[in-house]
Amino acid sequence: MLLTFETALGMLAGTLTTIAFLPQVIRTWRTRSTADISLVMFLVLCSGVLLWLIYGLLRGDWPVIISNAVTILLAGTILFFKLRHG
Repeated sequence: MLLTFETALGMLAGTLTTIAFLPQVIRTWRTRSTADISLVMFLVLCSGVLLWLIYGLLRGDWPVIISNAVTILLAGTILFFKLRHG
């Protein structure tokens, strides 16, 4: 598999935007507190990320697929805690 500049750029962008969720996931997991997190924002975000994942699957675009699959897991974890703990 040849790694093109465009693919490398997509992977870098996906990695950076995905790891941006890690500090919030870790904090939410440790504290079980989601009081300052907007439920509506996370519902919209998770919906958008899921649609990006579907788009990536339909296009066979691996940077989009991988980054959005991981992002939906991380954002979904925060959403789960928000729904569970308010």
